[in-house]
Amino acid sequence: MTERQELKAQQLAWLRRISGDLSTQVTRALDDRLPWYRTMPPSRRSAVGLVAQSGITSFIAWHEDPEAQPWIAADVFAAAPRELLRSVSLQQTLQLIRTTVAVFEERIADADPNMREPILRYSREIAFAAADVYARAAESRGLWDARLEALVVDSILTGEHDDELPSRSAALGWHGRGECAVLVGLAPRTLDVDIVRRKARHAGCDVLIGVQGTRLVVVIGRAASAAMAPPEDAADAAAEPIEYLGIAAQLAEGFGEGHLVLGPTVPSIVDAARSAKAALAGFAVADAWRRTPRPVRADDLLPERALAGDPLARADLVRSIYQPLRDHSSDLLTTLACYLDTGRSLEATARELFVHPNTVRYRLKRISEIIGWDATGAREALALHTAVILGAIHDASRERPQRQAQPSRHAPRGKDPVGG
Repeated sequence: MTERQELKAQQLAWLRRISGDLSTQVTRALDDRLPWYRTMPPSRRSAVGLVAQSGITSFIAWHEDPEAQPWIAADVFAAAPRELLRSVSLQQTLQLIRTTVAVFEERIADADPNMREPILRYSREIAFAAADVYARAAESRGLWDARLEALVVDSILTGEHDDELPSRSAALGWHGRGECAVLVGLAPRTLDVDIVRRKARHAGCDVLIGVQGTRLVVVIGRAASAAMAPPEDAADAAAEPIEYLGIAAQLAEGFGEGHLVLGPTVPSIVDAARSAKAALAGFAVADAWRRTPRPVRADDLLPERALAGDPLARADLVRSIYQPLRDHSSDLLTTLACYLDTGRSLEATARELFVHPNTVRYRLKRISEIIGWDATGAREALALHTAVILGAIHDASRERPQRQAQPSRHAPRGKDPVGG
């Protein structure tokens, strides 16, 4: 045996003799120097102590065979339960390593200066091993979050979700407790979701992101508090929340080229399926509007959606335009229909209705006040005309069965009107 080997054998024998004292000193140093360690439950403190004790045993084994580096992580951190990674952060783990190394230097290096270099080399290896363990855990959690987020977005798009949707969304960091909306556009060739999430944080909102084929779907919700906004902008974010169309404009950078359609605002994420259906229907017909803005509200594409057979758009047009005018005054509905049929001509409408043009102007103003749509604008006139047609079809379809159910006045007396 050479002199170097004999010295190493003496060092190993000495380290094995003092390993128990080292473990006691490390535990005492953790309790004295780390406040977070003192406040931990007894079971967690015991688990951390096992990690420290395993580190001492691993150091002795490593000093005996420095080439056995790959098993360091498993050797040290395998003694800790899985939930310890959730309760002890990477920063705290590094503090644990620093404290243990400090005890090693005080107890070992001061007694044997030749051990200082092995301690430093081992501390480097164990620090990298800890970083590797936490990186693997973070990667695993990231993959799980990505799968869960895809599941949540898919359930919103299909409308097939249960009472667990809010809890699943909360598990993904969704803080929204109020209104939300769905934004649909084309996915870029190279998708970088960090751009979308960063823009959303600046806007003070939460997002859930999913990719459906070539489409990128983003569920937008306002955060429950201004905690997501930068400190200097927190007051402004709370005082003047950005409209969803403005948020969509900020998120546009994360989408590919093409149309960007924002669904209507709904009360909560449980109702997000309605916003998603409208956004998808609007995205499908956005090419039909030659001057489609980016982004555009799905409700601005109601005429195109209705012509494409979207039942939600047809119902919205009839409910928001036709029915209020019909229930308010038949003169207003008649004036609107005549005005649109005559190519939006005041004089032609006045002649056909035998009224003064000023009367037509007054009625059009009342229509705008009642339903919020201006018939004098070309784009809004298209939506109004579509609503009037759909409303007339709706009323006719309801009256037809009633007329058919009434017996004919020309049926022979004493005989069944149907025949028989």
